[in-house]
Amino acid sequence: MQTNFTAEQLRDPEIASSNRVLRTCVHCGLCTATCPTFLLLGDELDSPRGRIYLIKDMLEAGRPATQDVVRHVDRCLSCLACMTTCPSGVHYMHLVDHARSYIERTYRRPWHDRALRAMLATVLPRPWLFRIVLLAARVGRPFAKLVPERRLRAMLQLAPARLAAPSPLGGPRVHAAQGERRARVALLEGCAQQVLAPEINEASIRLLTRCGVEVVVPRDAGCCGSLTHHMGRHDAAMASARANIAAWSQEIAGEGLDAIIINASGCGTTVKDYGFMFRTEPEREQAEKVAALACDISEFLARIEYAPTREKPGLTVAYHSACSLQHGQQVNAEPKALLRRAGFNVVEPMEPHICCGSAGTYNMLQPEIATRLRERKLGNLRATGADVIAAGNIGCITQLAGDTPVVHTIELLDWMAGGPQPKALA
Repeated sequence: MQTNFTAEQLRDPEIASSNRVLRTCVHCGLCTATCPTFLLLGDELDSPRGRIYLIKDMLEAGRPATQDVVRHVDRCLSCLACMTTCPSGVHYMHLVDHARSYIERTYRRPWHDRALRAMLATVLPRPWLFRIVLLAARVGRPFAKLVPERRLRAMLQLAPARLAAPSPLGGPRVHAAQGERRARVALLEGCAQQVLAPEINEASIRLLTRCGVEVVVPRDAGCCGSLTHHMGRHDAAMASARANIAAWSQEIAGEGLDAIIINASGCGTTVKDYGFMFRTEPEREQAEKVAALACDISEFLARIEYAPTREKPGLTVAYHSACSLQHGQQVNAEPKALLRRAGFNVVEPMEPHICCGSAGTYNMLQPEIATRLRERKLGNLRATGADVIAAGNIGCITQLAGDTPVVHTIELLDWMAGGPQPKALA
């Protein structure tokens, strides 16, 4: 794609990066075949190719974002299916992230939209505050259908009917390896996940330590920054990432780390991108080291040759491949291979590449599209006839909650290696 940025514009590292992405695109349109919003809405501007044109025109002109551009960029899930499909290697993720931060700087949203987004950006990265809000939401949840504002209604409907107590394994500490220590890793506790499903971190710690892995949760590591990053809140995202880089770098310089384990794939995609995010920052070298050590827990378990200890459970598992894992990180084979090794019969739904509609805060900010995608995904999952659905991302697990139990892949692997049966299956 031909671009027409001025020399002065190209001195901006963000513009220079987006220019390289834009010039990679050859207008082929193959991305439209796998874009969820284009499949649902049929509007070229709600496809990656259409959004690329809108972003190009906006950035080249250097003008504030318009309502039309904001509408179509907001509808993007950042599922990154287009990046998997693209034969030219267009790095759409970096382009749309730049567009979102540009929109945040130049476009003034309606007051209620600003208030809602500010609330999400404040609450979700802070587990203590998120817990308080969820406890309050339990009161309003039975009356969700009466709430006129569609996004507030969606938030109440997503709130869990029951909230688990804080995990006894939570918080900064070192979890000693059982037997001879084979490796030492840091675990990202996450933010929303440790409130919504603390059993995921518990299963991760149990399984890793049982495999001879020492697990450290550093004191100052917290939210990865992905939620605010994808809302265009650059400074907030960088602050979260900077705190993690400092905490993990201290561990690397101390006793060392063999890996930084992430069990929420949405977080993993962002942490693996820290090197790019900090490419012009003083912490660049540290960020690159952190990004190189980051891996999804399924990648690490495959590396250390996970082995089950229980008999085959006789259950069929429908594996839901989270977009951030299959498209963002290109991790496809490991989770399914591990589940098969654990003794499960693994099946996949039709359209495994299409997003379930969770996408961070998307199911709260774009509830109509998210609901249509959820029903489409659940229909395909039910058609497999599986006993349980497994996924590697807390957002997907929350989005797909329904009649069929939905658990994290690590809970099933921990169970088959001596851990407790997942609560959802009890």
